[in-house]
Amino acid sequence: MPGNPSKFSNSEREARMLEKLAKNESIEIPDDMSDEYYDHLMNLMLQQADSELAGGFGYVPWIMKAPTTEEMLIVSNIVRDEVRHGRAMYRLLEDADFGVDDWVEKMDFGFRIEDDHFLGTQRAAADKRVNIFYYPIDSWADFVMFNFLMDRGAGHQLEDVKVSTYGPWRREIDRIFKEELTHIAHGDYWVKRLALDPSTKNEIQESLERWWPRVMAIFGRPNSRKNLRYRELGLKKRDNHEVRLTFAQEVTEKAEAWGLTMPKWIPEWERIPEDSVIPG
Repeated sequence: MPGNPSKFSNSEREARMLEKLAKNESIEIPDDMSDEYYDHLMNLMLQQADSELAGGFGYVPWIMKAPTTEEMLIVSNIVRDEVRHGRAMYRLLEDADFGVDDWVEKMDFGFRIEDDHFLGTQRAAADKRVNIFYYPIDSWADFVMFNFLMDRGAGHQLEDVKVSTYGPWRREIDRIFKEELTHIAHGDYWVKRLALDPSTKNEIQESLERWWPRVMAIFGRPNSRKNLRYRELGLKKRDNHEVRLTFAQEVTEKAEAWGLTMPKWIPEWERIPEDSVIPG
């Protein structure tokens, strides 16, 4: 990614940035960002922008496959929202002199991996989307479970952006967040409906088991040095694991109330490699 386009030196920009942060003032322009702040900000905003666009592309087939004409309209509105959110984030990147069109032209946001491949915390391509957007959505149950889980997970992550030190991002999130809540509500409605119907309960339970480890991996490792630095710069507020636990508690309460069984999840960083286990 390109560096900070400001004409001022890094030391000059860092001094202005630290002064603003000490006064709890917003960072508004690249001239007030150190190289480090700029690079971290571009990375985080690009993750959101790429995820919004890739998510919208992944939802498109479900406009035609939706079970009713009413749902066709609802899904088309969700797609519109996601693409608009992506465009809003790319506009913020453009305002910071990031070459958005060149970036998007190089990436394949329609790319998906084989459904039975588990990525863990790894990406599958050069774009910056959250890796859950590399998995295909193969059924209506998967689509609504994605709304229920991933849109909710993204919402919990975006809570931190609402208090970000970068003013333009913070203000844009207020608009995006309201629409994301409608996507979460759509997932809640359908997951509850399918869970309470004996003829579809097994299908939605299987979907929960398939997507749960994928979505739990999106929050990142606990106590990471990068996340700590994000917090020191005011780009995030909480540790990755704190966000994950808050999300998991909310999902568990809803799913169990509808008669679903929460899958067990063991983080990859806590698993013991098979070759290290002593038999007997």
